Amino acid sequence: MSFFISDALAAVPAAQQPGIEGMLFPLGILVFFYFLFLRPQSKRAKEKKEMIAAMVKGAEVVTSGGILGKVVDMDDNFLKIEICDNTFIQVQRQSIETMMPKGTYKAITKKIVSISKS
Repeated sequence: MSFFISDALAAVPAAQQPGIEGMLFPLGILVFFYFLFLRPQSKRAKEKKEMIAAMVKGAEVVTSGGILGKVVDMDDNFLKIEICDNTFIQVQRQSIETMMPKGTYKAITKKIVSISKS
């Protein structure tokens, strides 16, 4: 029967099953992606949750749409933000991106008022 198949090929030993060495590369990739993507994202989400929980009336905030304002009223889900003199908007708490240092809102509105008068 060995007319078409050489005897040397038939003598090759069976392939061995990969051991722990075969799993090191995929596990390394998973660990790499965890530290590169998942961990920093969960850290940022935790910091944002703490920031929103610590928010008080009078805080100066920037929304996810880029609107700067001062928190005037709050409830469990929504904030009432003053964006200019007697101009208010309501936004969800989760749409707040950052809290600005005190005085930022006043400096910006003073600048806008002086520009509009001239």
